[in-house]
Amino acid sequence: MFKSNYDFPDVTTASEEGIVCQGADLNPDTLLHAYSLGMFPWFDEKEDPILWWCPDPRCIIFPSKIKISKSMRSVLRNKGFEVRYNTCFADLIEACKSAPRIGQGGSWLSKEMKSAYIAIHELGYANSVEVFLNNELVGGLYGISIGKCFFGESMFSKVANASKVALVHLSHTLAKEGFNFVDCQMYTDHLQRMGAEMITRNKFLSLLKDGINFDKNYNLQQTLKNHETI
Repeated sequence: MFKSNYDFPDVTTASEEGIVCQGADLNPDTLLHAYSLGMFPWFDEKEDPILWWCPDPRCIIFPSKIKISKSMRSVLRNKGFEVRYNTCFADLIEACKSAPRIGQGGSWLSKEMKSAYIAIHELGYANSVEVFLNNELVGGLYGISIGKCFFGESMFSKVANASKVALVHLSHTLAKEGFNFVDCQMYTDHLQRMGAEMITRNKFLSLLKDGINFDKNYNLQQTLKNHETI
């Protein structure tokens, strides 16, 4: 589907922890090709070469199964958040890069990675869900969309529940659009409470193939333009 200078190995040959291979580059075509095969990059730029992952099992959210707690419903109704799509992609990815992470001294989002995802956004394949409070960006998430598959990359919150608001609204939109999944990549308790499930690699690859082939020309960016902010 996407041209690449690299012939990646079959993802089913991944190591026990999920590493398929190392090397290649972070050009937009390479990244999009890798995502279409079921891989994503995750590495420490200070220590590692580029590592490409396809873990088994895989953590995903079926958009129609997003879980909203009673307290979260109150947040959505009463906390004054405003959700926007793709109005400040570069600012959101920088906020994700700068957000403190428990147990981490820095971010895997290098300058090269940030530039690559901005380029993919300009090509129409990357989207941001931005949460504002009093006209200030306080949370959100971004990811890659190919066909009817959404690959979540990172999220952040400056105030409580902001990233949850982004995930809930994205999931509702993707459910309406018939998306197969939101790829969460790795399990966390936070995502599990929001409805994330662990599925086998083979099931993930089947959903991926179906979602990409369903409509190769589908453009989520264009769809999101038609959704009003709240």
